[in-house]
Amino acid sequence: MNKQTEKRERRKLVFFFLKGAKAFFVISILSSALSALADMISPQIIRMAIDNVIKNEPADYAKPVMRVVNAFGGFEYFKTHIWILALGVMAVALVKVITQYTFRVYNTKGGETLVKTMRDKLFGRIERLPFSWHMKNKTGDIIQRCTSDIDTLRNFISEQMTGIFRIVIMLTLSLIFMVTMNPLLTLIAVIPMPVIVIYSFHFHKTVRDQFQVCDENEGKLSAMVQENLTGVRVVRAFGREKTELDKFSAHNKYYTSLWVQVSKSLAGFWSSMDALTALQILAIVVMGCHLCIKGSMLPGEYVSFISYNMMLIWPIRQLGRMISEMSKASVSVERIHYIMKSEEEKDEPGAGEADMSGDIAFKNVTFAYENCPDILKNVSFTAESGKTLGILGGTGSGKSTLMFLLDKLYDLPENGGSITVGGVDIRRIRTDYLRRNIGMVLQEPYLFSRTISENIGITNEGMTLTEIREAARDACLDDAIMGFTQGYETKVGERGVTLSGGQKQRTAIARMLTQKTPIMILDDSLSAVDTETDAKIRKALEKHFGKTTVIIISHRITTLQKCDKIVVLDKGSVAETGSHDELKDAGGIYSLIYQSQSGLGEEAVS
Repeated sequence: MNKQTEKRERRKLVFFFLKGAKAFFVISILSSALSALADMISPQIIRMAIDNVIKNEPADYAKPVMRVVNAFGGFEYFKTHIWILALGVMAVALVKVITQYTFRVYNTKGGETLVKTMRDKLFGRIERLPFSWHMKNKTGDIIQRCTSDIDTLRNFISEQMTGIFRIVIMLTLSLIFMVTMNPLLTLIAVIPMPVIVIYSFHFHKTVRDQFQVCDENEGKLSAMVQENLTGVRVVRAFGREKTELDKFSAHNKYYTSLWVQVSKSLAGFWSSMDALTALQILAIVVMGCHLCIKGSMLPGEYVSFISYNMMLIWPIRQLGRMISEMSKASVSVERIHYIMKSEEEKDEPGAGEADMSGDIAFKNVTFAYENCPDILKNVSFTAESGKTLGILGGTGSGKSTLMFLLDKLYDLPENGGSITVGGVDIRRIRTDYLRRNIGMVLQEPYLFSRTISENIGITNEGMTLTEIREAARDACLDDAIMGFTQGYETKVGERGVTLSGGQKQRTAIARMLTQKTPIMILDDSLSAVDTETDAKIRKALEKHFGKTTVIIISHRITTLQKCDKIVVLDKGSVAETGSHDELKDAGGIYSLIYQSQSGLGEEAVS
């Protein structure tokens, strides 16, 4: 995708987010435009009061203006009723107050609606992105894209983009009025404009890269904070507070230096703009005074001209600021676009449902994570329907990867073999249907910062406490929960931090049991419980097995010995297959592990 195409895509994305907020922004833009028109009228009233009412100079106004003046009785009438002109200034000010209020209200409504839409769309997209995408992107950086970048885009649209019409009106009308009053002085006022615009565009290109680096490093800093907060127990347990603080301080110092550099660039830009503006104002004041002394310009015109000149300077300076803010907004849009353009999980055309109670067959499965060597190599085995399959293997042998592939958390490549359930390739089964029928307890169970009952019954909000307690009993957790002061209403804290490792695993097992799925997977999910509790849980689970196909991954022989079949993995390949009795005396890997864990044959193991 070339740069032009990417720019078009990002523009489309912004308009997509604006759905629901456009009406609010249109009203705010119209209000801003009316406010600008009101600003244009006041200097003309002041000019009229000085030149035509006080000094009796001949009138030189447009016909509609003269009709209004004559309707009141002409300038002679205003001499004795000058309060009418004062009332006119007050009326214009009142219009400005009302339009400014309307602008602020509807601009805020538009901005907040835009933010809500962006948050909803981004969160929805993130929820549907593949597991592999989440593994490649740091949580802190994703959060930063969904918070800081959204605010940057909102601020640009609500504060800068809505002011474009006001800027156009003020520029156009100011120049028209200034030209009609004094073309020479107008030329002097306009000379700095091209310099300001060209310099602003040049600055925009320079500062954009700086903003991007700042945004990326803010994401890294957020990721560092998120990791330390979620892993605070590990940090404390190993006495790593000072080390982590030093790392954070070093990166925070670097991040701060980046923003200091950006601030220097901005300071240089605005200071040069201030200097150029001051010179322009000085030239107008000096030349205007000279023209008034020569009689080429009336005092009222001079006062009015200076007012319009200030109105001319403000939009030009605002244009420079808008270009500067556009740099930040374009970086934020690009970072948000990265999430929105990331491909969601998709099923193959024609994917549907299947009989999930059939055999699960892995046939010649080969798989590698991105930029890594093969972790699974030509793996083949079958988990028979209604029976229990055990998987044993060393760290990194691919045990969990097999389950990730079965649950389609990672997609099996076309040339990587096949996985079938009931004879149907899982590629041909709808992902949501497949996952609803597979109950999985991961090696590192995740609990939400909610009550224990909410965590157990999270798959079915309509579950009763009786059903939740039944699942907890089967997971040998009910007694422990009832020992808490608040029982099942106990808050588990972020990531279940208030529970022990064994309690978290048993909570996850209870959560899986509430699903009543035809396939159950326990991925080393009894590693944090003692052998006695392990035995109790396995015995309680047996009554749930029935026609359920169960896959148990474990390092413990005692956990696997009652499985109907055991598969032993070694370095990503199937080394042995058989029952416990067959494998324990076979003299292979399983036999060695069995002897080691049972305290037998230490010499043989060594």
